[in-house]
Amino acid sequence: MKLRFCRLLICVCSALAVAQVEAVEVESMPAQGSLQAAFAPWDNIENLIADVIDGANRQVLVQAYLLTSKRIAETLIVAHRRGVEVKVLVDAEQLVKAESSRAPDLHAAGIAVWLETAYQNAHNKIIVVDAAAPDATVITGSYNFTWTAQHKNAENILIARKNPALAARYAENWERHRQQSIPYKK
Repeated sequence: MKLRFCRLLICVCSALAVAQVEAVEVESMPAQGSLQAAFAPWDNIENLIADVIDGANRQVLVQAYLLTSKRIAETLIVAHRRGVEVKVLVDAEQLVKAESSRAPDLHAAGIAVWLETAYQNAHNKIIVVDAAAPDATVITGSYNFTWTAQHKNAENILIARKNPALAARYAENWERHRQQSIPYKK
């Protein structure tokens, strides 16, 4: 009995030690710019997202668990065609499961698409627009980029505008995920 307890104690202490080693101090940053919160199904989040993408001048980075929204995909393609660099990460498993995924359409339009395979769920729902610019914008929240998220689910987004430090942090994380991903090939 004592031996089992000691082994259990050693396992718990080892797990705690590992957790402490992996804990990283995350810097806070000053509040800046403006915030806009929206909630589906009451607010038209799809249009808010499209408006932000339409305002992009240089770059749009997308991290999506699932991207089936025709409107958002079309807005990304239009941005790409007008010279905005558009890059997209999607959860590889969701791409396989969802026949209505827009990733193939984005790829066919010449947009760089990568598949996240390193995680059980690549569950991020993020759009970063013009991260290096003074008017940098980050969109994040529970909202999947899908018709269902807008019309059937209870979802939220937060749009943080004119916050380049926040956008840079999200863009850095986006790039870290891209480096772990594989390019989409049809």
